Amino acid sequence: MCGIVGCVLKNEKVAPILFDSITKLEYRGYDSIGLATACEGKINLKKDAGKIAEVDSKLNLRDLEGNYGIAHVRWATHGDPSKTNSHPHLNKDETIAIVHNGIIENYLSIKDKLESEGYEFVSDTDTEVIAHLIDKYMKTGLDLTQSVRQVINVIEGAYALAAMTVSEPNRIVATRKDSPLIVGVGEEEFFVASDSPAILKYTKNIAYLEKGEIVVLDEEGVSFLDADDEPIEKEIEVNDWSPDMAEKEGYPHFMIKEINEQSAAVKNTLSERDKVKSIVDEIKGDIDKVLFVACGTSYHASMTGKYLIESLAGIQTEVLLASEFKYSASSLDERTLVIFISQSGETADTLKALDVANETSRTLAIVNVRGSSATRRADYTIYTQAGPEIGVAATKTYISQLVAIYLFASLLGEKDEILKDLEKVPAYIEDVLKKQDEIKRFAYKFKKLDKVPKYLKPILGKPNAYKGLDKNFRHVEDMFFIGRGYSYSIALEGALKLKEISYIHAEAYAGGELKHGPIALIDSNIPVVVIAPPGEDHKKIMSNLEEVKARGADIIGIGAIGDEDLVLKSDYTFLINSEVNDVLAPLVYIVPLQLLSYYVSVARNLDPDKPRNLAKCVTVE
Repeated sequence: MCGIVGCVLKNEKVAPILFDSITKLEYRGYDSIGLATACEGKINLKKDAGKIAEVDSKLNLRDLEGNYGIAHVRWATHGDPSKTNSHPHLNKDETIAIVHNGIIENYLSIKDKLESEGYEFVSDTDTEVIAHLIDKYMKTGLDLTQSVRQVINVIEGAYALAAMTVSEPNRIVATRKDSPLIVGVGEEEFFVASDSPAILKYTKNIAYLEKGEIVVLDEEGVSFLDADDEPIEKEIEVNDWSPDMAEKEGYPHFMIKEINEQSAAVKNTLSERDKVKSIVDEIKGDIDKVLFVACGTSYHASMTGKYLIESLAGIQTEVLLASEFKYSASSLDERTLVIFISQSGETADTLKALDVANETSRTLAIVNVRGSSATRRADYTIYTQAGPEIGVAATKTYISQLVAIYLFASLLGEKDEILKDLEKVPAYIEDVLKKQDEIKRFAYKFKKLDKVPKYLKPILGKPNAYKGLDKNFRHVEDMFFIGRGYSYSIALEGALKLKEISYIHAEAYAGGELKHGPIALIDSNIPVVVIAPPGEDHKKIMSNLEEVKARGADIIGIGAIGDEDLVLKSDYTFLINSEVNDVLAPLVYIVPLQLLSYYVSVARNLDPDKPRNLAKCVTVE
């Protein structure tokens, strides 16, 4: 979940490029930053805990001499965020520097052995063992590349790492296993990085490392070794993302930019129709069960997929959390299609499940990142064509995942009318985006008060605390979202977005489940978002609305233009084109909920792009 950049230049000072590149990876989630360069037989190191801008203002990270170096943003797993635990890590002689993403599962036994040999540790991380292991092997006469190979043979777990030493100037050695690492090949600059946005400004020519392979960067270029240390040639692919795609382009945050890019993302993903049809044509008739495996937002997209495939194609479909997959893996067979959904294609839980499924079943990956691990392991791949998504909370990648699923389900079930309806979705989304100021107005009513009015203090938290009070004074810490059928998955995703970036405790329920326990929590302190598109479940969800309204809850109704009953019974409403029925609703009705989460986060003076404790690409189990 950390971010890594390594760079070798022929002539230039590398620190400014390392700094620029590593800032493009801060979306991965981090609590510290560090850079190491080498010059004249000395490693220059600057690192500390904190946000990039804060650390840079203290240390001036770009002011390091040398034309080769490594950089890192850390998401803590072992050891709290601190300067000592920040990467890069050095050996005792400060002649070797390393950066690492992942978890070394057997680091304690390695550490004990190294300590018995006289090595001293200064950090609480699992990573520091790598620096000392390289030191140990190099002192036996091995070079850096050979030493990295020995490290691979000793450490267990998922990792991507890059190392450099002053004894081999202008050289970086890197490798990976189950954590992402790409290689960028420029004319006079050569990179390793955790993700392509880090290097798009400098090169679009990318090679992908496989498990156990080693890449060596020097002033002459890049060279690769396979898992048996034999030289190999790697295909260099051209990434078609532009550097501008990874910039805010005048928006205050990446998240709102990416919400506004969703109609384009839908159009681009619809262009994959022929590719999806070829997959469907190949597998149709050979499967009698579909299993979706995913995490987080992708899991919610998968739930929509279950409804679609069962209703449109009549094929039994299940949805499993990737982290829970192993408990059901024994039910797989050769007539099961297992669909793995991952924005990054590097989600550790998902990849582990994919490897297991490949042993018995056909596998399909729905992924946004070309060349990612999932695309190279699955039998089939559908690309979501959303472009780079920098905000940690998924928005346009979620919509694009849904479009890919709708294409697959509609083609599998031969439902041409759904395929025609999909062409209208970009316009429906644009209609919602034109009215986002409506969402903004009532979102600001749910901000966290910096100073609670005196008359509210005695009653906060008590049942019906807000009854009869001015609704501009809300101190909301809990919200409910409810929906039925297709709208239930919308509710789940809407609640997740709100809790991710506003830190409001949000729960989503199928409307019919409220009476089985959760309704005990409802009073005027808890606003309820009711998702009520036109369709066969509309009357039932309106009955659920009545149930929570009768218990004092404020209602935020998301429904169709002309739904007078919803307007009458809701405290706030946002209305969508009435042509969007319950089947299409997941593609459109989620947009106002994304906007609600964004504007509540901004109203609370939070950074929606970098929510606390979260990472964009989750590469640990």
